[in-house]
Amino acid sequence: MNSNIETLTNRIINGERLSEDEAIALSISSGTDLFALFLAASRIKEHFLGNGIDLCSIINAKSGRCPENCAFCAQSAHHSTNAPVYPLVDEEQIVACAKDAEANGSHCYGIITSGTTINKGEELDRICRALRRIRETTSIAPSCSLGIIDFETAVALKEAGAETYHHNLETARSFFPEICTTHDYEDDVETVRVAKRAGLTVCCGGIFGLGETVEQRIELAMTLRELDVDSVPINFLNPIAGTRLADSDLIAPLECLKTIALFRLILPAKKIAICGGRERNLRDLQSWIFFAGASGTMIGNYLTTTGRPAEEDWKMLQDLELSVRGCCD
Repeated sequence: MNSNIETLTNRIINGERLSEDEAIALSISSGTDLFALFLAASRIKEHFLGNGIDLCSIINAKSGRCPENCAFCAQSAHHSTNAPVYPLVDEEQIVACAKDAEANGSHCYGIITSGTTINKGEELDRICRALRRIRETTSIAPSCSLGIIDFETAVALKEAGAETYHHNLETARSFFPEICTTHDYEDDVETVRVAKRAGLTVCCGGIFGLGETVEQRIELAMTLRELDVDSVPINFLNPIAGTRLADSDLIAPLECLKTIALFRLILPAKKIAICGGRERNLRDLQSWIFFAGASGTMIGNYLTTTGRPAEEDWKMLQDLELSVRGCCD
């Protein structure tokens, strides 16, 4: 299959799209074909995005008591977990964490809140005030992930200084009812469209290891391509005690890498960042994410779980001789 992968690579570099059937055929790659797939993804990433790496960080600005019943989420009110519960943090903390993220080398800083949506009034106003201050006092690009929002909210965030709106679809449309039944998949799709219409760049991806098939992973990638999102965060399930997926098996490291490579071939020019669950699922193969086509990663802690120390990620990048893009690159 190696020669076929090389032919597909050249076609993608020349602007052709990988079909769903071609992606499914590649998903069975193993042995030397699998490493040929990684090489293809690496070539495509370098062609469209160069060798620079994007780093992002987040703040869990409002935690717990979410009314949604997403099967994987430690913050869902439908689960009994040890996840922290607190209301929206104050403006000072949001700004201070942005400065810490900038000091750690992140180019993007995400303000994340639990819940179906953000409350208009004081909550939204507080976030907008923080966005203005972040723009005034740092060079980091602020992002928001506030759940399902309408056009008016998207415009307010844009005018306050948000550069990106983050809203994951989580999984394929065909599998979503197995994961969440408290809102419709189309609500999430419409939020992506609303954010784009307001002039925000859109960061939208999913989480793998929920029980979906390989075909459903590819289905998600095709949906993201159709929506023309700007960047794609890939997460791998880190099973949390008390959630419906607490007993799920981790994805094998090479399967994680294969998923990254397939997403790169389907979404050749998009930024792809590897985020939650990489430490547990990839283990010693974390550094391979970049060979498999990733163009970025999250450093620091996640929403309810701890990431590894930032200095370890910086050492990894140094060992790989990869440069980090600046905030305005």
